[in-house]
Amino acid sequence: MVWAALRLPAEAPPAPIEAQVGLATWALQFTPRVALQEEAVVMELSASIRLFGGKRALRDRVLSQAGELGAVAVAWAPNSLAGLALARAGIDSGFRPSLAKVLDGLPIDTLSAARPHAVTLAQLGCRALGDLRRLPRGGLGRRFDDRLLAALDQAYGLRPEAHEWMVAPERFDARLELPFRVEMAPALLFGARRLLLQLCGWLAARQAGTTAIRLQWLHDAMRPRSAGSGGELVLRTAAPTRDVDHLCRLLAEHLARVELPAPVGDLALQALEVQALAVASASLLPDTVDEGEALGLTLERIAARLGPERVLRPVLQEDHRLEWMQHWQPAAEPQPRRMAAPTPLPQPTFVFPEPIRLAMQGDRPLYQGVLQLLTGPHRLEGGWWHRVPDAAVPGGQAMLQVQRDYWLALSPHAGALWVFQTRLADEAAWYLHGSFA
Repeated sequence: MVWAALRLPAEAPPAPIEAQVGLATWALQFTPRVALQEEAVVMELSASIRLFGGKRALRDRVLSQAGELGAVAVAWAPNSLAGLALARAGIDSGFRPSLAKVLDGLPIDTLSAARPHAVTLAQLGCRALGDLRRLPRGGLGRRFDDRLLAALDQAYGLRPEAHEWMVAPERFDARLELPFRVEMAPALLFGARRLLLQLCGWLAARQAGTTAIRLQWLHDAMRPRSAGSGGELVLRTAAPTRDVDHLCRLLAEHLARVELPAPVGDLALQALEVQALAVASASLLPDTVDEGEALGLTLERIAARLGPERVLRPVLQEDHRLEWMQHWQPAAEPQPRRMAAPTPLPQPTFVFPEPIRLAMQGDRPLYQGVLQLLTGPHRLEGGWWHRVPDAAVPGGQAMLQVQRDYWLALSPHAGALWVFQTRLADEAAWYLHGSFA
């Protein structure tokens, strides 16, 4: 079996429960077998090695983030008690040369059950766990409590362990006391990233992503009354995500525009909206490698910097009228789940804001020369359901009904054009509505 022990600072044992729970919540993304053990968090990873690409890849991923969550040592061993002892001694592996040889050289105080008897054991000449293991088991059991002998056997793998596994909470709501008072909003990202790591671990354990989170900050008790108790920031994404780096970039853009009226001492993070997130399955054959950032993530980051109303994206509508065929919405808003089907009619590359009435030469339209009609008519009729306020009639409504025959026309100088005539009109006028590249 492969166990990892993530040790927190033990200057004031036991370790703060909030730090332990936060570290354990993050660890749930690797395995559901996570437990709190004294000043550490332990997790059994045997079943997760292949999932994360092997022992080295899993080890590198744990080490890269555990330090940000307060872990001061990480050790790997065949059981949790040995892992905790190794983490206390500053040794990272109990697999080579062998667990017994590694443990034999550890100080007595690395085993919690031996600490109450440290003075007596020192008088007996026991300085290391190997010295303790060489004592007669019968005398050791009679002179000391059963807990010492049981812990010794469990550390060496001679007796099974029992753990109370942690269960992921139904809702994510975490709080962090900052190690120092923060006066500038961008500096809050240091503590917020720690909370985001916990959030993404919790989301991974639930195979979900978030589309809305709320970061709250509480001002220091010695604040002016006008500053209030704190503030908050709600961050939304167009699609469910649990990407720590992307959420940190978005949060950094928003915090850059925040001014703090007083120093901040505490942070809190809540997941407001959580949705199931489909994970891409691995392929036997190599897939195309995506380079760079996805378009949706880039648009969200730009919108966070410039403002959501300044970054728009087109959305195809269920409408065959060219003016209302697409709608522009803020890039941060989620796209509709059911996308509209494109119309079978030719679609011009460029559409004019308003149709342009064309001059005539006899019964033929002109635009940089006489137009040659290539294909058509493509008849389009509808819009009786679309009503807008009528400026000419107070309280009245105007109907945006269109009845048109479109043609693909060729201009000697302007190229392919999209022109139409209005059906049942009093005069046979032609209009230019778009052009093709």
